[in-house]
Amino acid sequence: MKLKRILYSPLLPIYSTAFFYAFYCLISAWQFDVEIEFTSMPLDYFAQLIFAYILYTLSRRVWIFLILHALIMGLLYLGNPIKIAFFGGPLMPDDIFALHSLLLILSGWKFFALALPLVALGSLLVFNFRLRRMHNYISGVFAGLLTMTIVYQPNLIVEPIDTYIGTMPWNQRANYVWQGATIHTLVEGARYFLLADNAPDEDEAKRAAQQLLSQQSEANTFENFTPRNVHIVLLESFWDANNLTKVKFKKNPLSDDFRKIWNSANNSTALVPVFAGMTANSEFEVLCGFPVTKNTVKFERQLLNEVPCLPNLLAQKSYKTVVSHPNIPVFWNRINAYHRVGFQTYWSKKDFDLDDINREFLGDSSLYRQVLSKISDTLESDQPILDYIVTYFGHWDYPLNKSRPPLITSNSKVEEVTAYANTTFYKSQEFADFLKNLQAKDPNGVIVAFGDHLPFLGENFAGYVESGFLTSNRGDFSDAMFKSYISTPLLIIDGKKGALKVGNLPLYQVPKLILNLLHLNQKTIMDFTATPSDTIIRPLTGLHFDELKNGKLSICKEPPYSPECERSLTWIKLIETVSNDLFIGTQKTRSFID
Repeated sequence: MKLKRILYSPLLPIYSTAFFYAFYCLISAWQFDVEIEFTSMPLDYFAQLIFAYILYTLSRRVWIFLILHALIMGLLYLGNPIKIAFFGGPLMPDDIFALHSLLLILSGWKFFALALPLVALGSLLVFNFRLRRMHNYISGVFAGLLTMTIVYQPNLIVEPIDTYIGTMPWNQRANYVWQGATIHTLVEGARYFLLADNAPDEDEAKRAAQQLLSQQSEANTFENFTPRNVHIVLLESFWDANNLTKVKFKKNPLSDDFRKIWNSANNSTALVPVFAGMTANSEFEVLCGFPVTKNTVKFERQLLNEVPCLPNLLAQKSYKTVVSHPNIPVFWNRINAYHRVGFQTYWSKKDFDLDDINREFLGDSSLYRQVLSKISDTLESDQPILDYIVTYFGHWDYPLNKSRPPLITSNSKVEEVTAYANTTFYKSQEFADFLKNLQAKDPNGVIVAFGDHLPFLGENFAGYVESGFLTSNRGDFSDAMFKSYISTPLLIIDGKKGALKVGNLPLYQVPKLILNLLHLNQKTIMDFTATPSDTIIRPLTGLHFDELKNGKLSICKEPPYSPECERSLTWIKLIETVSNDLFIGTQKTRSFID
């Protein structure tokens, strides 16, 4: 009878919120080492309590309310720690749009583990909704007002929370810990609408374009455009595990053949926009020559126009433009994005013989062999080709099939480290073999290969922390760590001249370099993103860093900025304006290059 009185008491949301709050926070701390600050808990609990009462008063049945409350609080108070453990930051509004892609890539129990709670949540919300009594209407009106405030007047939420609690855009883990799951979700949801990318007006876009181009020096070249084949290979999660200096590997994680090639390039590195995921953002940069500056997948919602990216530019020069990726074609909205950047042909999973599967990932050697077969006629013809390959093998948790037995052991206590070392050994050797075959068929071709991001090596950067390469908390990274966090191997081979020694190159500057190697001297959108001659600028979510020619590294997080950071921040703002005009706007800035 006592339990029944509690269940049907108007105090039930207080009890359920307290129980679930304590339960989930304990799991978060114990399992994922993520603890909300104790001083932040009262306000966060109160915000969650308000939500609980809204849900309670709109519910038909008490038991369904409890299930819904458990699911929603589980999503907030466990979903955030899980993402922090894997990627270093909590759930953000853009993750809603990435959810579709995540469901597409999951299989077996992992798919059902994610899909069932989401289906249950949606179904129960609809089934349990009630709007018959006065308190139902009051709760509905309050929920509606809150929603409209988030969408139309987000600053009414963002400003007081930023003022009284504080925020660090570059350190979302710290924001989550100091705000709590409910407050963080509320404020970042409002901030999403406050800072949403919008198409700039014509005058603003043209001013930004003019200012960017005025900073560039005219390149004087007398060589004519030379239509050579271009091959670009994205190597999934490819990185040099030898950077884990405290791990002793039985065998080098990079094959001798690959290391020899990479050494000839002085171990050049790409400075990429992402860590451990969101491959499509690295693709966007290497194809379109613009940096990704925010925590959003550009292919998903920020690439609405047909744009003169590298594939379109080469197609205008009579190139055949093809892309190969043995995944489902709609993942990361690639089927639309590839068309908009200029690819004429997209070979996806259905176009390949899946004869070398490592769980669900087609092995690189099979992919390379099949791509070479598909493009062989074009290589033998007079028509030049842009051949872009996105490898699939190399995804976490680094499965191997029987044809790739593990060859490497290590002393690492992190399971993913040894598994990754074996995977990257095969990836490096299979790429070296492919490169040899490709150069035999196309000795004058321009060949680019790069890692799209560093691999996931255990929760809270465990594999990296073990060797002191990174710390477990992104907020504690040193300046050098921020650079290491996004540095992957890069190879650019200029035909018979061999590998170029490009040093540290932001990935968004690769397309312009390719055009220079082809002596394509016309103005392109890549001219907008040329950085000041003495500076490398790498934007990341919430911060950016500058590397000067003298080797000085400046991490630009928040005001007060150094003069170098002020200059690069101004450049980034101009780039964002032109980018929004080109990719989601009316493309008025094309008048400067067309």
